[in-house]
Amino acid sequence: MKKITLLIFLLPIMFTRVSAQQQALRAPDGFDVPQHQTAQGRIDSISYPSTTVGASRKALVYTPPGYSKKKKYPVLYLLHGIGGDEKEWLKGGAPQVILDNLYAANKLAPMIVVLPNGRAMKDDRAVGNVFDSAKVKAFSTFEKDLLHDLIPFVEKKYAVLKDREHRAIAGLSMGGGQSLNFGLGNLDTFAWVGGFSSAPNTKVPEALFPVPNKAKAQLKLLWISCGIDDNLMLFSQRTHDYAKAINIPHIFYVEPGGHDFKVWKNDLYMFSQLLFKTPDPQSFEKYTVLGTAATTNVRSAKYPRILPGSRVLFRLKAPDAKKVQIDLGKKYDLVKDANDFWEVTTDSISEGFHYYSLLIDGVAVADPSSQTFYGMGRMASGLEMPFAGDDYYAVKDVPHGNIHTRRYYSTVTGSWRRMYIYTPPGYDHTTEKYPVLYILHGGGEDETGWATQGKTDLILDNLIAEKKAKPMLIVMMDGNLGTGGIANFGEQSLRMFEDELKQVAIPFVEKNYRAETEQKKRALAGLSMGGLQTLHAGVRNTNLFSYLGVFSSGWFANQPNLSQPQYDYMKDNATSINTNVKSFWIAMGGKEDIAYNNCKAMCSKFDELGIKYTYNEYPGGHTWPVWRNNLYNFSQLLFR
Repeated sequence: MKKITLLIFLLPIMFTRVSAQQQALRAPDGFDVPQHQTAQGRIDSISYPSTTVGASRKALVYTPPGYSKKKKYPVLYLLHGIGGDEKEWLKGGAPQVILDNLYAANKLAPMIVVLPNGRAMKDDRAVGNVFDSAKVKAFSTFEKDLLHDLIPFVEKKYAVLKDREHRAIAGLSMGGGQSLNFGLGNLDTFAWVGGFSSAPNTKVPEALFPVPNKAKAQLKLLWISCGIDDNLMLFSQRTHDYAKAINIPHIFYVEPGGHDFKVWKNDLYMFSQLLFKTPDPQSFEKYTVLGTAATTNVRSAKYPRILPGSRVLFRLKAPDAKKVQIDLGKKYDLVKDANDFWEVTTDSISEGFHYYSLLIDGVAVADPSSQTFYGMGRMASGLEMPFAGDDYYAVKDVPHGNIHTRRYYSTVTGSWRRMYIYTPPGYDHTTEKYPVLYILHGGGEDETGWATQGKTDLILDNLIAEKKAKPMLIVMMDGNLGTGGIANFGEQSLRMFEDELKQVAIPFVEKNYRAETEQKKRALAGLSMGGLQTLHAGVRNTNLFSYLGVFSSGWFANQPNLSQPQYDYMKDNATSINTNVKSFWIAMGGKEDIAYNNCKAMCSKFDELGIKYTYNEYPGGHTWPVWRNNLYNFSQLLFR
């Protein structure tokens, strides 16, 4: 790290670029212990007149080693928690020692640190019931005291730079909430804002960022941190999630520990080094130790965790196991520690949804910390890897439709079956009829696939809100009609599915829902096995469907006994297929898709037969991220 050079009197401090690669992500041993021959700053107690409170109030002020009134310094206002006062940091956090050591290592820009009493009332002692409503209200009153009384006093008494770019605010717990509230609420005053383990006084994210573009333009650094075992993680997490959703550059720093000074001292050590230097937003995501809990975790489960670089940290307790692995397509061996916890960090994995299993002494089981999904022919764990561009299936503040679970009796199978049906926003408040998309899952999955792994409702809710897709019903059928395995891909199973679709599913939907019944108002699509079902039932019934979508599928090039009858039918009916089908949309997950070669061979055959189609590729292989993207694009073509 380059040494910070102080400029002459009245000139701003020159910013120095900081990079995550140059800095450790945890404080080293001894960072909070006084070092011999280290120059020391000074702690002074001050008293300032508060017109807000109507009394004199106290604060502590740290001035750095070599402080001189002939120079100008930036200022950090550092706030305490609900049970503390201006001395809490001094008693529990040793801020002067941490800062002195950082100065000695040339890792800190010289600054003044003000430690006020954030309880703005005449009797501001931390005594009695600190949760008394009057005392809690005094923490809100402190905003006025800070802006109109304390800051002017500090800037009159000390040699400080008075512009917003040289003013920071941070705090722990209640003070963390104050810092986010006051800092983000007064961006003309503060450019650097840090919330350590922010408490329930933190405003809801929408109130913290009323004008996102202003926050983006004016914030030099927004730091949000919390210990992984802190019960107040919710408030930090929700602020991070919202800031990420509206593209506010920030650091979300999750670290080992709970709600205590071990965490807050480390926060001060990390945060202070970033202050008053040229920020590097590109490095912000690297400032974390434990990343964020995967959104696919069950409630309150802390692992698995998503780390920078699209890596995953798995951790579980299995004291009697001899060998533990994660099967995420690639198998990873976990390492056991002295407390019987097994842990591993994966390589970078691709975007979106992934099935995975725990292998405990060779037995594949679902991770109890993860939600489970029916895939691979059994219940498996699932992991969601976020990526830039995944907001098309994010939960947004838009009108939402509903997914209905419907059981019906099938005369084709002679059994009760189940389908999921998406109804668009407003369906229950109108008499309007809607077009219908019948959409099919792949082999080893069932009707839950498109509803859960596929995020069908969120994709359509967002598209409809943006007026990119027509409101429609989406019917998610169970395509498993054979005896299982490869038999589901055979001619007999395909014919049985066609009968189920025509004789049972479509009549059931059109009887029980306000569905359009014209051919031009129906679409059929499916992935993998469902793509074959679409190729069979859709192509042979273009009098019923005007749109066909085939995702990651194609007739088997090495099974002419199955594919040739399909091509023979298409050759004899090419004219009616091209006339009736408004869009025959075929999509693949790139060359890594296991169906790629079959699909390319099929498309070549279509060209030979004169069958019109549109081909689309989205890289990602034979996976749900690809199929979500397929639905996103295909649904925008429908019923225009």
